[in-house]
Amino acid sequence: MNNIKQRTASLAIERLSFSYSGKKALDSIDFAINSSECTILLGPNGAGKSTLFSLITRLYDSHDGKISLCGFDVKTQTLQALSRLGVVFQQTTLDLDLTVMQNLRYHTALHGMSRKLASQRIQEELERLQMYDRRMEKVRQLNGGHKRRVEIARALLHKPALLLLDEPTVGLDVPSRQSIVEHVHQLVSEQGLSVLWATHLIDEIYPDDQVIVLHKGQIQTKGSVDEVKQAADAQSIGDAFKYFTQGEKV
Repeated sequence: MNNIKQRTASLAIERLSFSYSGKKALDSIDFAINSSECTILLGPNGAGKSTLFSLITRLYDSHDGKISLCGFDVKTQTLQALSRLGVVFQQTTLDLDLTVMQNLRYHTALHGMSRKLASQRIQEELERLQMYDRRMEKVRQLNGGHKRRVEIARALLHKPALLLLDEPTVGLDVPSRQSIVEHVHQLVSEQGLSVLWATHLIDEIYPDDQVIVLHKGQIQTKGSVDEVKQAADAQSIGDAFKYFTQGEKV
């Protein structure tokens, strides 16, 4: 990976490995995500997706490999790197006993925003997700889809360059899933946001997305939807996924 790509990529992963008690969860993986790219990280349970996200967000630390966000090393330039990052974890991290507004204001305070700017950003993101009228409701009163909308709004308040989504639609009904998938892809196309979306749900992939297939800690293939299908000689991305993770020729 050349130096120019490292500087311009929203996310650059180089030779990254990680082990639990001597067992490798990630094995020397490399990839990059540029601006205005939605990259789908496909993998079955245990593939290493959550481990990768934990390393990017600095919940875990690895001595092997390098992670850069917008050219900043997450180890040596942690604050600069993580300030470019928005995250929605698989498990909700909202305070259920606070209102939507209180949850979001707490996040803006952590990022040092003025009250005026915070109010502007909160209104902007909630209106985009059709949640502004519910800003004074306690989070525990919301259904799963609406909680996810609040978490996505929160992740975008500080205008990150990269949004990490870790199985954000698991357990949601079909209309809620479709709404979130459409919203995120719209942000990519209209605002130039970069996205790394971990999922095992094939129908969340758009034709213009980039795809990484992760299995047993190793990247099996990566590229555009068409390139991944061609690599597996498959008619659909679902068939390609089966080929790379189960060895099934469909």
